[in-house]
Amino acid sequence: MIRVLIADDQQMVRQGFTVLLNTQPDIEVVGQAVDGLDAVVQVAELVPDVVLMDIRMPELDGIGATARITTAAPDVRVLVLTTFDLDEYVYEALRAGASGFLLKDASADQLAEAVRVVAAGDALLAPGITRRLIAEFSRLDGRPRATPPGQRAGELTERETEVLALIAQGLSNAETAVRLVVAEQTVKTHVGRILVKLGLRDRTQAAVYAYESGLVRPSGY
Repeated sequence: MIRVLIADDQQMVRQGFTVLLNTQPDIEVVGQAVDGLDAVVQVAELVPDVVLMDIRMPELDGIGATARITTAAPDVRVLVLTTFDLDEYVYEALRAGASGFLLKDASADQLAEAVRVVAAGDALLAPGITRRLIAEFSRLDGRPRATPPGQRAGELTERETEVLALIAQGLSNAETAVRLVVAEQTVKTHVGRILVKLGLRDRTQAAVYAYESGLVRPSGY
């Protein structure tokens, strides 16, 4: 069973998501948090697999809560949910360590599948999110930020660097395989090695890293 904690300051939203997810045979909602601070406390107590995190909450917002949770409990995945489809939230949530980003108007099936994707250790971005992420880096003039200790792009092979660049462009493993004319399993192997070498959690963090390190530059915006 995939254990889920729902963090949202609106009771109806929490209850609605709980009902939807508890109908899934492989998903169990183990707790509900009323704000960001409550979410941090409950993650420590319940150790869920996935946290559904609202962006705008009192006491501590979803971005701050995500940062604390992914630092203290790196195995817990955070799926950010919001009604505000804005660049700044996309960018900051992903930088804070979120493994996925989904709008609240997603269908029940999309929500359940999103939970499964991030629980499996993969990253999930709603359609168009990667494009807005790139646009945000463009707005910031594409200036590289300080690269965290232990993350060394120089350790990547030429092919791994190519794969990382395509991840940053939003390509899936299958699309990357077609672009590079290799098997999809080969791409998966490269992605796994990239994450290990750079000390990253998932594809989302790899995309953020690619831009912040200056390895990939936004263009066309």
